[in-house]
Amino acid sequence: METFNRILNIDLPINQSAFLWGPRKTGKTTLLRAQFPQSIFIDFLQTDTFLEYSKSPFLLRERLLAKKEQAFKYPVIIDEVQKVPQILDEVHWLIENQRINFILCGSSARKLKRGQANLLGGRAWRFELFGLVSKEVENLNLLRTLNHGLIPAHYQQHNYKRSLRSYVQDYLKEEIFNEGLSRNIPAFSRFFEAMGYSHGSLINYSNIARECGVSSKTVKEYYQILVDTLLGTFVLPFKRRQERQVISKAPKFYLFDVGVAGNISKRTIEEEKGEQFGHAFEHFIYLEILAHSSYHEIDYEINFWRTKSGQEVDFILGKGEVAVEIKGGATIDKRSLRPMKSFIELYSPKQAIIVCNENEERIHSGIKIMPWRIFLQKLWQDKIIN
Repeated sequence: METFNRILNIDLPINQSAFLWGPRKTGKTTLLRAQFPQSIFIDFLQTDTFLEYSKSPFLLRERLLAKKEQAFKYPVIIDEVQKVPQILDEVHWLIENQRINFILCGSSARKLKRGQANLLGGRAWRFELFGLVSKEVENLNLLRTLNHGLIPAHYQQHNYKRSLRSYVQDYLKEEIFNEGLSRNIPAFSRFFEAMGYSHGSLINYSNIARECGVSSKTVKEYYQILVDTLLGTFVLPFKRRQERQVISKAPKFYLFDVGVAGNISKRTIEEEKGEQFGHAFEHFIYLEILAHSSYHEIDYEINFWRTKSGQEVDFILGKGEVAVEIKGGATIDKRSLRPMKSFIELYSPKQAIIVCNENEERIHSGIKIMPWRIFLQKLWQDKIIN
């Protein structure tokens, strides 16, 4: 299978530790072994290691103190750290008293937070690894991306549907149910399916609550579980000032992988057109923008703008600096530009861009109509926002 050169580079100064978070199978362990081949590596996915340190977390301190100073030229790596929350007290002590650096890797901080684990009080930087992005995949195939998703193994597999189905089931079992993050397993399973079908749209908590047989408050808690376990992110509405006609409360929610979203909603995309293609295409572009913001350490806000009459611009970046609308069509007509023109009249962004499937870049009434490959190339060159 092809190996990918990942963008994320964990470059730590002397005496600096870090957390590395990311969903399962995004390649965290592979990345760490490639960037720190000489590090001491402790993996809590190994049953014997997990049981040993769960019973006696002090073993970490005693074993590391027995090693020569040269062993700590590189950070000590602990994988799946959320499985043994109490180990973090030992890590804290070793950072403070022995100046040992750590990289603590995991797929969810929720268990640590719920157990009031020691999150090191700002002593560790935070990094996040996403699925593959366009800059990491040579000659990225759009339909393959939208169907397979960009979890590295899934993107390359021929029988991706079976792998995606197993991934979703295993994630629910291992990350949600086995960790006790949801006590009502049937209700959460119903919510997960309902969330998949409303994915990328305005969230109506009351409608989903009725479908699942739980309260709206519980549905909000379920969404927060997905965020805390890195399965997705909220996108909040953009609102610079008080305006009656602009939606200002209902958020949207996007899963972390377009292939996972397709599996939950039982979607297969055969051609680059149609409503399903448009939704998946929008999701893909959002994930690229999200990863760019994180990897390039810009951390700009990503919002959407929508009026009560239905006008909408998909993504507003950097508090209104850039407006981006995603269109799956191969031809953009004047009618498609109306929401963007309305936004420009109100907020005057520095750039207004329609990302689409046209063949060449052009400008109409100050709006840049941009093929998606050109948009992504410029995004990663920091020419869209920096």
